[in-house]
Formats: sequence, structure tokens, C-alpha cells
Amino acid sequence: MKITQLSSKLVQLTKYPVVFPMNCYLVIEDDGLTLVDSTVSSPADDLTAMVKQLGKELRRVALTHAHGDHVGGVFGVRQRFPDVEVSIAQRDAPLLAGDKTLLATEPQTEVKGYFVKVDWKPDRLLRPGDRVGSLEVVTSPGHTPGHVAFLDVRDRSLIAGDAFQTRGGIAVSGDLRLLFPFPAMATWNKQTALASAVALRALGPTLLAVGHGAAVSDPAAAMDRAIQAAQRAFN
Repeated sequence: MKITQLSSKLVQLTKYPVVFPMNCYLVIEDDGLTLVDSTVSSPADDLTAMVKQLGKELRRVALTHAHGDHVGGVFGVRQRFPDVEVSIAQRDAPLLAGDKTLLATEPQTEVKGYFVKVDWKPDRLLRPGDRVGSLEVVTSPGHTPGHVAFLDVRDRSLIAGDAFQTRGGIAVSGDLRLLFPFPAMATWNKQTALASAVALRALGPTLLAVGHGAAVSDPAAAMDRAIQAAQRAFN
């Protein structure tokens, strides 16, 4: 696993960085550590080393959405860190149990992507505006119906999950990039994803950290390009 220190508060851990990069993130807090996402299989060995190096306890796991390449590692993390609190958006929680039923108020497009059967349940269901340590929960549906991003209120770093990708070129979820088409192929509703991307850009993030690809510092211009490209592609 490749480890990249993005700032004094954020560490990126990347599984399969050359072939199929899947990122999870360690957020460094005064009271311990928060892991955002978990890749497809357990990052517990690397987490144990990082926890020891940082001299802090792993207290929380926060999930951007229910796809298997983000939640698949939770079981192994819980085995190694049994007291950790696992949270996911209330809207995406049913997907963990295989329930893809859409609400009447949602676009009736197919819920897509890779899902795994899990034998654990989240400890906490998140709603917009909730806090996970210093991370504010920001609703960002589109890739999945209940996708969320996390904004660090201390420095406005944005962990955007699959609302954006940077692998294969920066793109809004659903806007296909031939060099890495998988996030687009797994997107539930493109127009909803575009609206979420616009809302995330309006937050004025200082850093954009995504599920697949390198993080982008001062990302405003890059996010604008991705949004403009998605507007052309989707319309």
C-alpha cells in the first residue's frame, strides 16, 4: 500500500496504486484518528503501522458510500480495532444489506456498481451536517443515492469519495474517462452527480481528495474544468 502525507492532518493510503488505485484516508485529530473508506480488502496491517507511528488511537471509520471498493475492508479493520465506530450515510446503509430500492422522490435509474455482502452493521447513521470528528458530512448523491463527502472544517480539505475522480483525468462521477472508466460505469444518476459536484465546488475546498487518483491542491480550476466537461457530456 502506498502512503502519501497530504498535510499535517491527512494521510492517503492507496491500495494497488499502479493497476487499480483505491484510496482511503487517515484524518489526524486531537483525540485520535478517523479512517475514511477502507478499500476493497482490509488495510489493517498498514493501519496498525500508521497508528503506531502517529501515536494515536484509531477511533472512527467513516464511509463515503456503500460500494465494495470502499466498504470491503471494514471487517478486517474491525477485527484489528474492535472498538472503532463505523458510520455511513443513512440513505446508503440499506445498500450494505443488498436493498437497492429507490425512494419515490429519487430518479428511478438503476443503482449500479460493485457491492459486497457484509456481516457487520454500522454503529452510526449519518445525516447532512453531522460531524465525524472534524469532518462535516456533506450530502453528494449521484454515484450512489446516499453518497456523502467529508469536509474538514479545520482547513477545508474535502474528501469527496467518488463524486470526483482524478485517475485517468479529473472527472465528475458519471463522466467516462477511457483510461479509468470504472467510477463512471458504477454511477447511479449522472444529473444528480453533476448537481452534487457543483455543490461541492461551491464549498471552496483547499484540497480535493478522491476515491481513485491523486489528491489535488487548490482544486477550484480543476473542479471547474470537470464540471464543464460533465455539463457538455450529460447534455
